Parts: sequence; structure tokens; C-alpha cells
Amino acid sequence: MDRVDAVVIGAGVVGLAVARALAQAGRETIVVEAQNGIGQGVSSRNSEVIHAGLYYPPGSLKARLCVRGKELLYALCATHGVEHRRCGKLTVANDQAEVHALRGLADRAHANGVPVELLDAAQAHALEPALRCIAALHSPSTGIVDSHGFMLALQGDLEQAGGMVAFGSEAVSARLAPAAGEPHVLRFADGSELACDLLVNAASLHACGLARKFEGLDPRFIPREWFAKGNYYALAGRSPFTHLIYPAPADAHLGTHLTLDLGGQAKFGPDIEWLDVHQPEQIDYRVDPARADGFYAEVRRYWPGLPDGALAPSYSGVRPKIHGPHEQAPDFRIDGPAWHGVPGLLNLFGIESPGLTSALAIAEEATARLLHG
Repeated sequence: MDRVDAVVIGAGVVGLAVARALAQAGRETIVVEAQNGIGQGVSSRNSEVIHAGLYYPPGSLKARLCVRGKELLYALCATHGVEHRRCGKLTVANDQAEVHALRGLADRAHANGVPVELLDAAQAHALEPALRCIAALHSPSTGIVDSHGFMLALQGDLEQAGGMVAFGSEAVSARLAPAAGEPHVLRFADGSELACDLLVNAASLHACGLARKFEGLDPRFIPREWFAKGNYYALAGRSPFTHLIYPAPADAHLGTHLTLDLGGQAKFGPDIEWLDVHQPEQIDYRVDPARADGFYAEVRRYWPGLPDGALAPSYSGVRPKIHGPHEQAPDFRIDGPAWHGVPGLLNLFGIESPGLTSALAIAEEATARLLHG
């Protein structure tokens, strides 16, 4: 049986970032991926926003890793020629309750070390003439990135450091090392096996289900998975906005926001649709045109000029959640040996937004927990 230093399950943005970090730390590293290309799952179905770190509780992994990951991501884009734009974001208020929410968001941003500025209606209108609001919070460090270009850069660095991605390699179970010094043994759908000293589960939507098939991991350390679909609708015609536009946050959902791609095309979403499925294979990614009906009233609160019939179904993504619809969103789970007691094992659970922005910082955290305890 072949044996390598490290195996990462999943060639999404987080799996590639972790594998790159392990390879650059001198570990012989293989990424195993069931699909035939990088980023075919959650990583290919997101908004491509570089998040600033406004929303997350101060001191949480999400807050810390988003802010750190944002810095690392902008730096990597600059050195690797990954297309991106630091376009900034306006979070807007149209009543006094929303203004109050903006002030709370500004306080949280400051606590997280994120630069923001409160604007009055005239200042916001000067930046975005088509916008209607009574106040806005400007986040200049928010941006957009070519997520596939980012993943290609990670793969290139991984391979340059001696690592590789093995496509068409579906991991189905593992026998975890019973004692330090012995290898983990990963099993694949074709019956083959691979031994490794370090095993990283970065399987996203599949992470919880796969972890249940790890012999030697106490089930208490595996959360229940939930799947929440987000639908996106594209704007017909050119966007009048140059910034991303978000409504003031309400509850856990950030509202119907307007994001831009690198070509200037606007899209709206994601909404949140909790799915009654138990396995990722049961997910239907089709976008229902009728769901756009609910978008118009929400968007017109901040963009009254949205024309009738201007929204067309675009694409959807599914968030790998580890909480249900009526529960508070938990932090990222980066479960290393100090938590579950299995040497050389790392499980990544609930890596939803801001996972893309945080990927390089998650990789730093993951390698530290694996290599240094």
C-alpha cells in the first residue's frame, strides 16, 4: 500500500489552500477529489465576494480568519496575477431600525479591525446615484475575485511544492490510526487504499457524512449536516452600480444583495431555501424562475429603478451548514487532535461563507493545529 505524509480530501478552495500550506511546510501531500476538476462543488457556486469581516462575532474564528484571509487573498492576487477588484460595498438603511442596525454593524466592524465609514444619504448618493437610502455603511476593503483563478493559483503553488491533485478519486471511508506513529488508511470507491500520517477532511457538503465513516472517530465529534440553497438571479442589461450593495442585516440572513462580477454584470442573491434532503446527491440545483418574484420588492427598497422582468435565473449554490433553520449560526469547526483526540486528523465542518475569503487563513490555522498541536 502506498503511503504519503498528508492527504487532503476535497479539491475546493479550502482543501487546495490547506494542501498548499502542508506541501510548502515540507510534507508530501496529495489532494484526492471525486470529480474530474478542481472546485466543482461549493467553490464553483458562490458570489465570489471578498468579504471584509463586518458580520462575525468579535473573537470568533470567522471574524479572525476572514480579516486575515482577506489580507492574504489580496496579496496572493497581486503576486499571482489573479483577477480581482477592490470595489467596496455599501450596506444601506431605509428606516430608523435599519440605521440602528448599521451602527451596530459599524461597532462590530471596528471590533474586528475592519475599516468602515458611516455615510448620510447625500454621501451615499454621491457614490451611487441610482441608490435610495437614508444612510449607508461604506466598507472599502470588500471586493470580488475570480474564484477559479484563485484555485488555479493554489493548485500551481501546491504542485510547485511537490504536491499533486488526484482526480476521480472518491474517498468513501477511513481506518484511523489506533496509535501515534501508525498511519491512517483511506479507502476509495474503487477498492484501493492509501496510507497517510496526516488526514484532512475538507469535503464540504460531504464532510459530516464522510467523517461518520472514519473508524476510530467518536461520533460525538461529528455535527449533523444541514443544506441551505441560495439562488442567484442575473440582471438583464448593465448595472448602474460600481459598489456591491447590501441591505441592512436582519436576523441571520443578509438580505437580497447586489453583487458584481469582474465584467460588471450584476446579480442578486443569494436567498435562503432550507432543503429537505439528507445527502448532497439529492440536491436539485435548478433555479426556480418564480422565486425571483420575491426579489423585486426587496431590491426596489434600495434601487427603485429596477425594471420589471429584469431578473433571470442564473445559478444556485448550497451552503454546508451545521445548524438548522431556527438555530444560531455556529463558528467554523476546525477540529484537530486537541479536540477529538485522534493524532494527525483534521475535520473541517460548516465551512460556509466567508470560507472563500478565509481559505488561506484557514490553511494557516489547519496546519498549525495539525503540525504543532
